[in-house]
Amino acid sequence: MRNIRFFAEDTDFQPKQKGAIRQWITNSAAAEGFKTGNISIVFCSDAYLLEINQRYLSHDTFTDIVTFDNSEKEAVIAGDIFISIDRVRENAVKFAVSEQEELHRVIIHGVLHLCGYKDKTKKDKALMTEKEDFYLSMCPFAR
Repeated sequence: MRNIRFFAEDTDFQPKQKGAIRQWITNSAAAEGFKTGNISIVFCSDAYLLEINQRYLSHDTFTDIVTFDNSEKEAVIAGDIFISIDRVRENAVKFAVSEQEELHRVIIHGVLHLCGYKDKTKKDKALMTEKEDFYLSMCPFAR
């Protein structure tokens, strides 16, 4: 499970219960039929993630997450998940949930992208939200 690492860029944020988050990610991926390879979760600011969004995706908008899939083996997920702590905090207020719950929702959203789920269409978004809700319910430390 040490192949899931946490980093901070342009912020001093560090998540609580890293070991429990690693286990939850591993269990969630396994439930989707995947093993976890090297996954980097990078916590950053809005400005940092906006630059990534502009440079690599040609999107000139703020976002809460950008996921890059680096998977090379079938049934093994790997990648880089960049999460804006600024967006997480703002969205927690917007959706009337705790910052921790919103953070966990965004983390599992990135993991689900690595598992192959998309969120561009209304149908895909609905399935993604259903999966997020399911895995959040399996996350005893998220509440």
